[in-house]
Amino acid sequence: MAADGVSLSLQLPCVFSPKSRQYLAVCAQDGRLRVWNTDSKTLHQEYVPSAHLSATCTCIAWGPCRTVKEGPQRKKRKSEVVQVEEKADLLAMGTAAGTVLIYSTAKGSLHCTLDGGHNGGVNCVHWHPEDSLLYSGSDDTNIVEWDLQTGKTRSKWKADRAAVTSLCVSPDGKLLLSAGHVIKMWDLETKEVYRKFTGHSTAVTTLRFATTRSPDSNGLYFLSGAAHDRLLSVWQVREDGKDKNSVVSFTLTDEPQNVDLITSGSKEEAVRLAVVCKDGQLHLFEHFLNGPCKKPLSPSCSVQMSDTKDSPMPIPLLAAALGADPWSVLLAYGSHLQPVMEKVDINTAERHVCLTRDVKTNLSLSMETTVSKVKTPIVNAKSKVLVPGLPGHKAPVVPVVPLQGVEKRKKDADTKEMSIAERLGEMDLEAASSQKGAPKVAASLQTDNFAVLLTQGLESKDASILNKVFQTRKEVLIKKTVARLPLPAVIPLVEELTKRLQGHPFTACLMVRWLKAVLMHHTSYLASLPDLVTQLGVLYHMIESRVKMFHKLTKLHGKLHLLTTQVAANDSSTLVSDIDHTAKLVYEEESSDEDEASGDEALPNEDSDHWEEEEAMQESDEEDEDPDSRTEPKANGDEDMEHENESEEE
Repeated sequence: MAADGVSLSLQLPCVFSPKSRQYLAVCAQDGRLRVWNTDSKTLHQEYVPSAHLSATCTCIAWGPCRTVKEGPQRKKRKSEVVQVEEKADLLAMGTAAGTVLIYSTAKGSLHCTLDGGHNGGVNCVHWHPEDSLLYSGSDDTNIVEWDLQTGKTRSKWKADRAAVTSLCVSPDGKLLLSAGHVIKMWDLETKEVYRKFTGHSTAVTTLRFATTRSPDSNGLYFLSGAAHDRLLSVWQVREDGKDKNSVVSFTLTDEPQNVDLITSGSKEEAVRLAVVCKDGQLHLFEHFLNGPCKKPLSPSCSVQMSDTKDSPMPIPLLAAALGADPWSVLLAYGSHLQPVMEKVDINTAERHVCLTRDVKTNLSLSMETTVSKVKTPIVNAKSKVLVPGLPGHKAPVVPVVPLQGVEKRKKDADTKEMSIAERLGEMDLEAASSQKGAPKVAASLQTDNFAVLLTQGLESKDASILNKVFQTRKEVLIKKTVARLPLPAVIPLVEELTKRLQGHPFTACLMVRWLKAVLMHHTSYLASLPDLVTQLGVLYHMIESRVKMFHKLTKLHGKLHLLTTQVAANDSSTLVSDIDHTAKLVYEEESSDEDEASGDEALPNEDSDHWEEEEAMQESDEEDEDPDSRTEPKANGDEDMEHENESEEE
C-alpha cells in the first residue's frame, strides 16, 4: 500500500468545476495552481503556494456552488427582480505536507489554510454537499472533518490500518465512503461503520456514488476504481447486508484517472459515465443499475485524439465532463502546463472515435497581452531624413536598414558554423596542448560548443562524442557547459552519468564533477519532476552502497597506515650504527698518603660485589699451585707472634 500511495502522488490533478463547468483547475509539474476559463479558453488565475516545491499539491476538489459578493453593488429597487447566480468559488487542495489549502476564485487569493489535523500527506479531499464541511484522508490512516467557518477540525477518527486513499460523500450528506485496506461506508452522524466492501488488491483511487436513492430500498449504488486495475466495479448497498461482491464491472484500457458521471434517480433512468484512463483515452458508458450483471460491460464508445502530422502521435486526454445534452462532452487535452479545452459532440454509433487536432507546442501562459502603441517607421533607401541645422545645410543621410543588413552579412561571413568533425578536432588539439612538452595550440572551442556537442551526443547516444566532452577536467568549463544545457537534456545527462559512474573508478571521479555541476544548476528543475524518485533511484542506491563501503575502507586504510609506519620505524632503527660506550676522558685523583694508598692496594676491590668469593678463589689457587707451602704460613705466623712478644717485653 505504501508503494501505491507513492504512485498516487505522481498523478497530476485536473478537475472541472461543478454544474456550469466554467473553470478547469490544474496543478502542473511546477507545483502551481492554474485555473482556466473554459468559455474563453484562457488562463483565468494562477496561484503559487509558498511551499509549492516541498509541499506539492496531491489532490484537488471543487466546493459546491454558492453565491459570491464581488465588491460593492448599488441598491436595487423592490420592482427589480433579483436574480442570484451561484458560481464555483472555493477550491480545496491537499498537500504532501499534511495541510489543506482553501483557494477562492472569486477573491483570487488564498481563503484559509487548514493545518494541524494530519501527520502525513493528504491523499484525498471531498466536500459536504450542503454544510460548509470538508473531509480529508491522509497517509496517517485518519479522516478529519473540517469546519470551514472556524477553520478548525470538527472531528477526527481512525479509518483503517492502511492509508486513506479516496473519499466520497453521498448526495444526501448522510454517508461517507472511505478507501484504505478495504472500502468502508460511515454514518456521518455517529461516525460508525455502516458497511464494509472488499474486492481490490491495490490502492483505491476513485470512489463515486452512482445513484441518489436511499440505502433502505436496495437502490444505492457506488463505483470504485483502483491503481493498476482495468476495471471499474459497481457495488450495491443492500438492506439485508448481502453485498460482499460487486454487481457490475466496466472494462477499461488502463487504470482510471478522471471519472465524471450523471447520477440516476430511479431504476428507469440510466447512469451516464465518462472515464479518462491513464493511457489518455476516453470511454463512455450508459447502463441501467437494477441488479447484478455477470459479464463485464465494454464501453459504448471510446475516444482517442491524435495530431495532424504525417506520422500521427496520440494526444493525451486529461479530463472530461458530461454535458446536459446527450453525449456532449467537454474535453481537456494536451499538456498540464497549457491544456486545451473543447466541447465535442460524440457520435455514439461508432465504437471507436479518433479526433485529430493541431496542438501548438509553444507555451503562452501570459494572462493579458500588452499592446504597444509605439510604431517604428519604415526607412527605405529612397527616403530622405531632415536633420536640424542651418538653412541650406545638407547633412549626409545614411539609410539605416541597408547598414544593418551589411553588418549582419559581415557577422555571418566571419562566424562560420563548425561541423561536428571540426569541433572534435578542436577538442583533440586542446587535449594535446594540455599535455606536458606539447606545443601550445590556440584552440577556438568555446563552452557553447561544448553544450551543443553534449546535447547532440545525448540525443544520438554517440559514445565518441560523449567521451570527448566528458574528458575535460576544468571545473569552470564544466559549470558553464551544464548551465547552458537545455532543460530537456538534463535527465538524459543524469542517466548517462549514472551509467558511467558504475564503471571504472577513474571514470567515476570525472563523472562526479559533472554530477555536482548538474545538481548545483538544475536542482529546481529536478525537484519539479513528479517521477524524480524513479529517475534518480539507481543513482541514489549506488551512492548509498559506496558510502557504506567508504566507512569500511577508511578503517582498513587506518590499520594499513599504522602497520606501514611501524615497519618503517623498525627499519630506521636497524640502520643506526652501534654506539661507542668507551669514555673519552678519565680523571683520577692523586692520593696524599702513600701508606694509605699501599694499604688500599692490599685490600680487596671494594667495587666488586663478590670480593669474598674472589678471596676464596685465590686461596684455592694457591693451594693447588704448591701443596708444600701450607706450613709456611704457620712459620711466618709464629715469627710474627714472637716479634710481638718481644716488643711487649721491651
